[in-house]
Amino acid sequence: MVAGCNATGSSSGAQGRPGTDATVAVADTFATPSGKKIVITPIKHGSLEINYNGLEFQIDPVGKGVEPATDYSRFRKADYILVTHEHFDHLDPAAITAVSKPSTVLVTNARCAAKLGQGTVMKNGDRRTLAPGITVEAVPAYNTTPGHTQFHPKGRDNGYVLGLDGFNIYIGGDTEDIPEMARLKNIDVAFLPVNQPYTMTPIQLRRAAIMVHPRVLYPYHYGLTDTATIREELKGLKLDLRLRNFK
Repeated sequence: MVAGCNATGSSSGAQGRPGTDATVAVADTFATPSGKKIVITPIKHGSLEINYNGLEFQIDPVGKGVEPATDYSRFRKADYILVTHEHFDHLDPAAITAVSKPSTVLVTNARCAAKLGQGTVMKNGDRRTLAPGITVEAVPAYNTTPGHTQFHPKGRDNGYVLGLDGFNIYIGGDTEDIPEMARLKNIDVAFLPVNQPYTMTPIQLRRAAIMVHPRVLYPYHYGLTDTATIREELKGLKLDLRLRNFK
């Protein structure tokens, strides 16, 4: 797995209040071990933006497929786009086109690349160096609960560990608390989904957080899950919980 070092992180806004779904939508700023700047901005649901040292990353950009609609033509063009899987709330060809430029590198799984007719395909376990100091590893993301495994079958979809100058960001994708999470090391920031039946319950989220052991945890893709329940389940864990606008 991608190795990393400790780095300082600061929030540019208040954390979500317990029991509210309308959590704050603010950018959070972090520093890599060598002092390079990382800004993480929530967009919605499973979509987020990462700016690292002037480079733009878009994760699962979705425009009109998930409310509220997002106009990606107003964003900076992406240097890199990571897509976890083919579901409409993660794969949006129009949003990808809107935020792309000729040099944009699109990283995704085989099913998405086939639908889009383009993309750098990564399967679970693959690791690539995108540029000096920038690595990406595709990690498993799948369902385990009986009756739910058809949503995200094992081996098809990706989560990603994005390494930026020794600062490691784990993007879970649509997954439950799978045993492969215990193999992840030195995760600075983790995005973990909590929205059964498609991803995790708050209890599963706690188990996943214990396995991944990130310094900072963003529950995302949380739909109608009560954010107060998320806070309650994660009590006592030594991590920085940040609830943002990822309904």
